[in-house]
Amino acid sequence: MTVTDVAQAENGDWLVGNPTGLQLASALWIGSVGLLILGLQPVLLGALYAEGHVTGDELALVATAEMIAIAIGSAIVAMLLPARNMRWKSAVLLVLLALANFWTAYAASPNALIGARTLAGLAEGGLVAVATELIARSRRAERVGGYFVTLQTLAQCALALLLALYAVPAAGSAGGFIALGVVCLLSLVAAWTVPDDYADLPKEEHFSNVLTVPAITALLSIFCYFMFFGAVWAFLEPLGAEFGIDGRTVGLMVSASLATQVVGAMTATVFEARIDYRFAITIIGVVAAVSSALLAFGPGLAVFWATALVMGFILLFIVPYQIRLAITADETRTAVLLVPAAQLFGLAIGPIAASLLIEGENFRPVPEFAAASALASVALLGVFVLDARRRIPV
Repeated sequence: MTVTDVAQAENGDWLVGNPTGLQLASALWIGSVGLLILGLQPVLLGALYAEGHVTGDELALVATAEMIAIAIGSAIVAMLLPARNMRWKSAVLLVLLALANFWTAYAASPNALIGARTLAGLAEGGLVAVATELIARSRRAERVGGYFVTLQTLAQCALALLLALYAVPAAGSAGGFIALGVVCLLSLVAAWTVPDDYADLPKEEHFSNVLTVPAITALLSIFCYFMFFGAVWAFLEPLGAEFGIDGRTVGLMVSASLATQVVGAMTATVFEARIDYRFAITIIGVVAAVSSALLAFGPGLAVFWATALVMGFILLFIVPYQIRLAITADETRTAVLLVPAAQLFGLAIGPIAASLLIEGENFRPVPEFAAASALASVALLGVFVLDARRRIPV
């Protein structure tokens, strides 16, 4: 038995390193803090809009800037910085995010809001990398990834409820962002229980590992899938209005969808090892395309409700399988570190691309674009599979 074999036997569930359960939980929580805003945007940005701090167009810019910044931040930390001194890095990022949230609470102009949320996004992306760097080192990265999305969605649901019921009614959008900043500061406790140094993954050149056909097609497939969801979700309220569904009802759908996201994440965690990732991604992509098509053809209230819930369920159900796709594409697991960036870029670009197709008050091109994005995701998976077969020696 070689030294490597001995190390693998000792590490059990880990390719390199051997974090304790507490260290893993702390890293996943740190990453979840970085993604809290995904579930809180409807509450916090909606409050900014209702208070007259931003117009509709400015609101879209604020949301998009933060999404893109999260993607950039996660890629920079994962790809360019060594996984060393993770405790103080986590602490610095949490403090920076807290300051950005406090800045947002007192920002006096749309440009200041965009600056504050861009800074917040960069810090949030760094926090996400704290979790994904550790997930990439697990032999069961799909399952740990399932735990990650479950934890972050539960945290989003709980905090969204607290903000909507207490913080925002009492102190407006400023109270909501201050509360979010306080959560960041309280999370400093977890920062000092993450592994301080992550053991190195077997990789020499970061970027060369993802500049291959398998890695590029895998990441593009993930990007297109999240473009589908970003496009539909951004315009769900005007789509509902076009079909006679009031904004309050659409708001209830969004809240219910968050709950189904939790169910989807938990279900994927249970079944991820029993379903082939190619089958799962294909079926979910087809379901996404069909759901989008239904929204384009004047659905009634019941169909609109069902579609919103299905989309919420499949959004996070697919994540463990996308992690497996990235691992298969790049065995050094460099591509896995870029999965959050691909997802967040998709969420950010989807609404922008779909908005270019809107004509006046006709929002039907949005779900049509979303359906095309979902099918493109499946098609890219097909390219990945064909390339993998071509590479197998006869």
